[in-house]
Parts: sequence; structure tokens; C-alpha cells
Amino acid sequence: MLRIAAGGSVNPLRPAILAAAGSARVKRLLTAAPVTAEIVSRFVAGEGRADLVPVARELLSSGRAISVDFLGENTVDREQAENAVAEYLALINDLAALDAARVRAAAPLEVSVKLSALGQALPGDGPAVATENLHTLCTKAGQAGVWVTVDAEDHTTTDATLAAVRQVRPEFPWLGSVVQAYLRRSEADCRELAAAGARVRLCKGAYREPEAVAFQHADEVDASYLRCLEALMRGAGYPMVASHDPRMIAAAARLTSVTGRRAGDVEYQMLYGIRDDEQRRIAADGQTVRVYVPYGNQWYGYLMRRVAERPANLRFFLRALAQR
Repeated sequence: MLRIAAGGSVNPLRPAILAAAGSARVKRLLTAAPVTAEIVSRFVAGEGRADLVPVARELLSSGRAISVDFLGENTVDREQAENAVAEYLALINDLAALDAARVRAAAPLEVSVKLSALGQALPGDGPAVATENLHTLCTKAGQAGVWVTVDAEDHTTTDATLAAVRQVRPEFPWLGSVVQAYLRRSEADCRELAAAGARVRLCKGAYREPEAVAFQHADEVDASYLRCLEALMRGAGYPMVASHDPRMIAAAARLTSVTGRRAGDVEYQMLYGIRDDEQRRIAADGQTVRVYVPYGNQWYGYLMRRVAERPANLRFFLRALAQR
């Protein structure tokens, strides 16, 4: 079992920030503030596909793969879900037209999708609607040579999300899942997914969750991440190491060596706007690096989760506000 030194880069204000993120008043204040545009541009590639494409092209030209997320969550009616599907279909077309020849990856182009955006929370048959919409996206993506990964959301959706992936994945074996290490259930999920040969993005977790279902302390989350990572590395699937933590990246490199995996059997993933130099370093070392690139006008929840995750992001946020 891998062990790491204590002392991760965890934001002690994370619970307070995530709580504030749920406040309608805070949302109104931040979305109306002129300085917010500067902050958003650090982490989000614009509001439309026309903004996204130049960002995607630059990342691909630097040898990095991409996973693009259209920011939309908590769809409340079928029309919204249909609009999200239409946007993703157009996005897949745009991505397929990009030149990704410089990227060392089995599939340089990927989209990430939240099932809540595809209708999972609709009353009655929401899960079935989302699963059908996911199948539609995978059909188009498969024709275009683009991968799809289903994002994780809060713990109340985990079972339904994994069930949808299990239903669709037999037809599209490259369909990926996301596991959040701070959930107490995640090691078991990783073992199951690894045994099935699945692609799995392992992240620490970004939502506010109760102690009954999620680890609350940094050392517990780190230990869970390492257990999950080892399960994935020793399994038959394709691990995607989604972390900016140098200790987790180093642990992944050690496990890659110990388990006999080749560079193309694992990839590292980081968020757009965070640790760009490290992304370039890992890619230059011959590893696959995939950058998670969000776009869209529903950026508020995404931005607040990024600010809550790391002290460095909070410092950037506060500096921008202070310079008004």
C-alpha cells in the first residue's frame, strides 16, 4: 500500500465557500461584478463554441489531449435536456474537425457530460431519458472518433449514473466514468470498474457532502485516493489520474512502474487554467496529459468549486476582487 507524507494543499475554507455557493444572494453579487469576468476567463474557455475552439486548438498543438465540458447542470425540463444534447452533438462535430496529430493519446478528443444536464433529475423517467440521451451522444462520438466520459456529481446521483454507464458501455467500451475518492464507497466502485476493464477518471471530489458518505479530512481523502488509484492501476481498465497534487502525481508514476503499465496505459488529467507548466512538463516527458476544458454561460457552480478546492485559486480570486 502506498503512503504519502501528510500535508496536502487543501483549502480550510472549503466548507464555507461551498455553503456560500448555494446562496442566491452570493450568486447575484458575483455574477454581476465586473471583475468576475477576469476570474471566469482563468478557468472557463468562454461562453460559446466559437470561444472554445481556439483554446482547444492551442492545447492540442502543445501536445495535450482535451476533455470538453459544456457547463449545464440540473436540467428541469425536457426542452433543456434536448438543448444540451443538441449542443453536445454540435460540439462533437467541432472537435472532430480539429488537428490532434501532435497528441500522444489513443483518443486526443473527448467530451465530458453530466447526466443532470441530460435530464437525469426530470420527474418520473429522468434516469431513462438521460441514459437514452447518453446513448445518442456516444453514437455520434463513436462515429467522430471522440471519447465520452460521464462526470460525477453529488452522492445522491452516483448509483443512477453508474447504472447508466453500465447500460451504455457494452456498446461503447471506451465510455468513461468518474469516481470521487472522498466518497466512502469509492474504493469498491474502483475495484468493480477496474475488473470490468473500464476507463475511470479518479478525482478527489468537489461537492459538499455529509460525513456519513464522504471523508471530511484531507488525510482521509488522500488515503482513499491512493487506495482507489492502486485498485485502478492493478486492474484491467484505463486509469485517468485527475489531480493537481504533486504527491498523487508522483504516486501514480510509481504505480505505473510497479504494475508494469506503459505510458499509453494511463493518463494524467488537470483542469484548464491550473498548473499549466506542470501539464506541459508531464506531456514533454512522454505521458498522456488531458486538460478538462469547460465552456458555457452556466459557469457559477463550476467556478465556486474550483475556488473551494485549492488555496491558490482562492488567493487568485481575492486578489482580483481587491484590485477593483
